Amino acid sequence: MINGRMYHIYCREGDIAPYVLLPGAPERSDLIAEFLEDARHIAKHREYNIYTGYYKGVPISTCSTGIGGPSLAIAVEELLWVGAKVFIRVGSSGSIRKEIRCGDLVISKAAVRMDGTSYQYAPEGYPASASPLVVTMLENAAKKLGFRYHVGITCTTDSFYVGQERPGFSGYLPGKMKGLIEELRKLNVFNFDMETATLFVLANIYNVHAGSICAVFANRVTGEFKTVGEGKAIRTALEAVVMLDEVLNLSER
Repeated sequence: MINGRMYHIYCREGDIAPYVLLPGAPERSDLIAEFLEDARHIAKHREYNIYTGYYKGVPISTCSTGIGGPSLAIAVEELLWVGAKVFIRVGSSGSIRKEIRCGDLVISKAAVRMDGTSYQYAPEGYPASASPLVVTMLENAAKKLGFRYHVGITCTTDSFYVGQERPGFSGYLPGKMKGLIEELRKLNVFNFDMETATLFVLANIYNVHAGSICAVFANRVTGEFKTVGEGKAIRTALEAVVMLDEVLNLSER
């Protein structure tokens, strides 16, 4: 801490609500804040863009995490120190199933740990699983809003390019990555991202609730790419928090 504030996120106790949305992109925090009442801009430092406000009377914070597990883990650690209790990642992802189209939502019930950060915390056999309660509320919220969604397993990687079987510069692709998408499809994995497994492992270690909802921007099977569905993911996460608070009562409304 420096002057009572966490080193990376620049927040102190009292700045952060019990419920925290975790977008990757800093500008997505700005967008989430537009949905909040009485939104206060708490801090903006490095990749961490943070607001706290209210949605339907429930206090909610949003903290962007940047790309990947290392920066997400820093955010989660420091947010826990200043009072966060429930985390929902609100991100984007690439589908590896033909039927999961751009603009659809994927609610992760678990994640394949192809990241590196989670292995700094827990051994290989440790599960990256979501809170069943958060999964249920995200699903209920998506149903309520009438959005097309899928509940399944996400594969989290540390590399956007070769780690997700995209050839790198000059076409480079390690042999061990060739056929990855097809293998994951056979394992009934739905999508790629770069943060969910890390979040789930940390949440399980620290015994807090966590979930993840991602808008599909790319379909790796059909080649479709559209940056759509971001607003649907945000609205679903916000409605899910309201439903969660009816059970957890962390807002003391």
